[in-house]
Amino acid sequence: MNSSSKESHVHSVFQKIAPKYDMMNDLLSFRQHKAWRKFTMRKMAVRPGDTAIDLCCGTCDWTLSIAKASGTGRVVGLDFSPAMLEVGQRKVDQERLGGQITLVQGNAMQLPYPDDSFDFATIGFGLRNVPDLEQVLREMKRVVKPGGKVVCLELSKPTWQPFKGLYYFYFEHLLPCVGKLVAKSYEQYKWLPESLQSFPGRQELADIFRRTGLESVSADPLTGGIAALHIGTKGTDGR
Repeated sequence: MNSSSKESHVHSVFQKIAPKYDMMNDLLSFRQHKAWRKFTMRKMAVRPGDTAIDLCCGTCDWTLSIAKASGTGRVVGLDFSPAMLEVGQRKVDQERLGGQITLVQGNAMQLPYPDDSFDFATIGFGLRNVPDLEQVLREMKRVVKPGGKVVCLELSKPTWQPFKGLYYFYFEHLLPCVGKLVAKSYEQYKWLPESLQSFPGRQELADIFRRTGLESVSADPLTGGIAALHIGTKGTDGR
């Protein structure tokens, strides 16, 4: 699948599953995605007033967590799916954080912000869906300030047997069936394991972070390696 057809397919997937996205995340990760995000927030150590852009923000759970941790800092949530942003905007309004959070429909490959704009650039469970992950990481690095952090929380590839075999059986065979039963979206949830097949493993992704020019790269495995947290820092010289 070339980059343009992948982009179109991913857009249609998330437009379709947006109303059931949060419920499906709970079911498919056994609610682990919330624990992963809490761990990530501890590692990020957001300070009062820090600014952030959350790419592929989806229904904005992480966007909201960052905004609450910052207290006053501007937070942008960017996604290319209007259906996802519609769900996210309802949450932002419910939390009365519309004065702090701005939601933008946009492309993670070409961010509409100048260099050195944010303290953090984050992407949660979205990097495996973009046409060119290195281009997205370059954009994330570009828009963070010198000393700022690029943060990626993403599904990964467990290496420990027999857990690895059970995981792949679940992900490739059971997950699409659960999607069909709960969200009436077999084809859309079949895309999720397919999107992971060509995605780099934890150490490979850490190497890509370094190749992008990010420094002090960490790569933490989560829940037996089924997810991973990568954090890289932009050099204080701005390069």
